[in-house]
Amino acid sequence: MGFEEFLGVNPWTALFTLANTVTLFLVLKKMLFKPVMQMIEDRQNEIDEMYRKADDSKRQAEVLQAQYEEKFSAATQEAERIVKEAVHRGHDREAEIIRAANEEASAIREKASADIAQEKKKAVAEAKDEISNLALEIAEKVIEKSLDSGDQKRLVDGFISRLGDMP
Repeated sequence: MGFEEFLGVNPWTALFTLANTVTLFLVLKKMLFKPVMQMIEDRQNEIDEMYRKADDSKRQAEVLQAQYEEKFSAATQEAERIVKEAVHRGHDREAEIIRAANEEASAIREKASADIAQEKKKAVAEAKDEISNLALEIAEKVIEKSLDSGDQKRLVDGFISRLGDMP
């Protein structure tokens, strides 16, 4: 009973177990650890590539966003310019319409004034004719004789000239 019984371990069994463990470690290192490490490295490379692509996509998105904002700003400025131009054209058209209306109103006033003046002349002429006829009738009654055409013409012309001098 010695050492082997005290510990309960056979030294040869322990040596073979140790040799098996070392052999197993070397075999696993050669056959398992290297492929697993290669797989981990490949996976890390894939992840790094995905991060690189994500960064590239982010930069591209930022560039596209800057282009969009620039185009949007240009479109906004163009819209403002178009609105200002439309307002300006509207004001010009408004001024043109007002000017045309004023010209038309002025022409109507001038025509009305001319029509009034013509009607006034016509009324004055009719009044003169009427008055001259009345004057002749009165003169004939006062004189009680008929006037010849020369006397009649002199009387009428004199009466009209005095009538024309009246306001």
